[in-house]
Amino acid sequence: MLVYLQYFMTFAKKSGSIKMSKVLKINTTRQDVLKEMRRWIIMTFGLFINAFAWTAFLIPTKIIGGGLSGISTLIYYMTNIPVGVIYLIINILLVLIAIKILGASFGVKTIFSVLVLGGFLSLLQGFITEPLVDDIFLSAVLGGALAGAGIGIVFTQGGSTGGTDIFAMIINKYYNISPGRLILYFDVVIISSSFFVFDSVEKLVYGFVTMAIVAWAIDMLLSGSKQSTQIFIFTKYHEEVSKELNEHVGRGMTLLEAEGWYSRQATKVIMVVTRKHEMPQVLRIVKSIDPDAFVSVASVMGTYGKGFENIRG
Repeated sequence: MLVYLQYFMTFAKKSGSIKMSKVLKINTTRQDVLKEMRRWIIMTFGLFINAFAWTAFLIPTKIIGGGLSGISTLIYYMTNIPVGVIYLIINILLVLIAIKILGASFGVKTIFSVLVLGGFLSLLQGFITEPLVDDIFLSAVLGGALAGAGIGIVFTQGGSTGGTDIFAMIINKYYNISPGRLILYFDVVIISSSFFVFDSVEKLVYGFVTMAIVAWAIDMLLSGSKQSTQIFIFTKYHEEVSKELNEHVGRGMTLLEAEGWYSRQATKVIMVVTRKHEMPQVLRIVKSIDPDAFVSVASVMGTYGKGFENIRG
C-alpha cells in the first residue's frame, strides 16, 4: 500500500495535478502538537533522572553536589524538612526572575520543572532511605553523572531545573560561557559550606567530585544537542522542496547556481543548515517530493546567526 501511495505522490507531483504543500499541511497541526508533547515528556524524564540521582545516591550518603538541590540537602540535615519542600519554597522567587529576564516561555517551563522536580524529590525521598550502593565514591560518580544528565536533558528542551541553573542560563544568554562551567563556579561556594554542616573533609572532597561530574555531563549533552548539519540537495523540484522545508522545518535555504557535468544543464542546488535532530525530517520531506534526489550531509562544528547560536564576545 505504501509503495503504491509513493508512486501516486511522485506521479502527481510531476504531473502538477496536486501540490505537496496541501498534502503535508494536513498533518501540520498534529505534528506540531506531538512535537510539543514530546518536549514536555522528555523534560519530565530528565527531571525524574535528576531527582533519582539525588535521592538514590547523593542525599543518603550526605554528599552535597551543588545547586539548589545541594542547598536544600544542607537545610534538610539541619532542620529535617524534606528536600523537595525546601526546593519548592526557594524556587518561587527565582522563577519570577526567570520569567522577567528569560521570557514567559522559559518561565512556564521553569515552573513546570520546579513543581515536577520538587514532587519527584519528595516522592522518591519517602521511598529511598538508604543509598543504592555502599561505596561512597561510586555514589558520588553515579549521582553526579545522572544528575548532570537530567539537567542537560531539561536544558535541551529549553527548560531549567531552577536554582543556580537560572543564573547560568541568564549569563549564557549574553556571554559565550558554557552553562556547565558557570554552574561549577556557583557550586564551589555551596559545596564548601557543607564542611560547616558535616565537619568532614571527606564529604567535602566527594562533593567536589560530584560537582565536576555534573558539569561534564551537562556539557556533553548540550554540545550534542547543538550540533548542526549542512545539507546540499540536488533535485529538479528545488522550488517545492525549499517551500516545504521552510514551512515544516522552519529553516531558510540558499539556492546555488550549478551546472550538471554530464547533462550540461543549468540547475539549482539547495543548501540548508539544520540541527542534527532535524535532519531526518528534512530527508523525509525531500523523499516525499523527489525520491530520486541526491542529498549530501556534512557535520558542522559551529553555526552562528539567526536560528542558531548568537555570536558573543
